[in-house]
Amino acid sequence: MRYLYIDTSSSYLYTAIVEDNKLLSEIREEFGQSLSEIALPKIVSMFKENNLLAKDINKIIVVNGPGSFTGIRIGVTIAKVYAWSLDIPITTITSLEAMAISSRNDKVHIPLINARRGFVFAAIYDENNKQIMKPQHIKLEALLDEAKKLPNYEFISNDTFEELEHISNYSPDYLKIISNFKDKEEINPHLINPDYLKLTEAEESKK
Repeated sequence: MRYLYIDTSSSYLYTAIVEDNKLLSEIREEFGQSLSEIALPKIVSMFKENNLLAKDINKIIVVNGPGSFTGIRIGVTIAKVYAWSLDIPITTITSLEAMAISSRNDKVHIPLINARRGFVFAAIYDENNKQIMKPQHIKLEALLDEAKKLPNYEFISNDTFEELEHISNYSPDYLKIISNFKDKEEINPHLINPDYLKLTEAEESKK
């Protein structure tokens, strides 16, 4: 079985092709505002490097949020087009799940993403990656209050926060991510949408 993983929920392109628990190709690179132009050509390059066609993929796993509004749309669109046009099974996971699963520490995992204005996107998972607090848009102060109730824990992020002294940097473990989610229920590509966990700024301005 070959799996294509796509995560463009931040300024980074995290993508990989995994075959039978073997990593064939991977990209983990920050492209910033160029991500929309670079993502698809980079993914195509992985196919070429392995003499594969897109139709040779057996399942797609795409991150559909939370994170950058623009970034999420890029990855979700690419994944949906591949899945629909080539009839490839597809499923989604959250960026926070990917961050927690990738941890190498035997602790409670608190992945978080800066959502600005004192808010974060965050979730809490135990050492076995069972969900303790569902992914949500939450005040950082409120998240810290929740963390104080927990035993040994770690914050995971690629963002920096003045309030936090120790943060484990996020680097996706593609084999662990695929292993944990390869059997997750497939979704009709037409029903897959970004899950922002909050209104976009344009939507908020209309309220």
